[in-house]
Amino acid sequence: MPIKIAEGLPVKNQLEKEGIFVMEQGRAIKQNIRPLHILIVNLMPLKQTTELQLLRLIGNTPIQLEVDFLHMGSHESKNTDLSYLKKFYLTLEDVKDNYYDGMIVTGAPVETLEFDQVEYIKELNSVIEWSESHVFNRFFICWGAQFALNYYYNINKVPLEEKLFGIYHSHVQLPEHPYLRGMDDVFHIPQSRHTTIKNSDILAEEDLVVLSSHPENGADLVMSQDGRDVFIFGHLEYDRETLEKEYHRDLERGDEIQPPINYYPDNNPEEKPYFNWRSHGHLLFTNWINVTYQETLYDLSELETRNHK
Repeated sequence: MPIKIAEGLPVKNQLEKEGIFVMEQGRAIKQNIRPLHILIVNLMPLKQTTELQLLRLIGNTPIQLEVDFLHMGSHESKNTDLSYLKKFYLTLEDVKDNYYDGMIVTGAPVETLEFDQVEYIKELNSVIEWSESHVFNRFFICWGAQFALNYYYNINKVPLEEKLFGIYHSHVQLPEHPYLRGMDDVFHIPQSRHTTIKNSDILAEEDLVVLSSHPENGADLVMSQDGRDVFIFGHLEYDRETLEKEYHRDLERGDEIQPPINYYPDNNPEEKPYFNWRSHGHLLFTNWINVTYQETLYDLSELETRNHK
């Protein structure tokens, strides 16, 4: 089944070129199907890039998805026109009476700030509080995952001595879990961050389960005991060129940065980067959609507020 998107969303043409089925609202309303309702809280500055990356991954499923995008109304975007946000994005005020089967919260380029220093943190807190009783499953990515772990478990991120930047091996810890169905014992995952969550802090929290981890960097993929919250610290949604663009951006602004490790053949930035995490990105997000479909309530208004420890 196709993804239902807003009329005229610019990434539609690229998705169709890649063979991903998308359908605008006018056609979707003619189908008598209970779609999965997904809300994507897009905190990234380049909105369309992130839209394409995530829609590409969740669109490879026979389940019809109806996707809304949400942005922080209290934040003035420097990279996306306000007219674009008004046309294709919603705010908490717009969705407060809606219910969603799933919600994805992206990363954000604010990880070096303390959480209370982030301009829109109060609004994001309100979104998370609202989602407790209005969203069945949630998927938190990178800074979004660090934020959620702090929000619910008071786990603090810690700065790294140098940027974790490149492609790293993640070792599956629970191969039988539905979120990891079809995954290899070891898979590649892009990392691009200046902060981390101590593995000891995650292991000390009895409500958290480590699904995959790196021997040195610690947990990569974590979930709550009930499986309704997933936290990933890397970026399986990234395109082939994403780390390359970040590398050149950092060089241009004068940062001391090494090429992303395990990314270029022979670590040569003149070569075309490897793209060796794509299949596992599709697997993870497809598994998450499938689990959400299997377990979500038909009537989402019957959701009860989460009880985090």
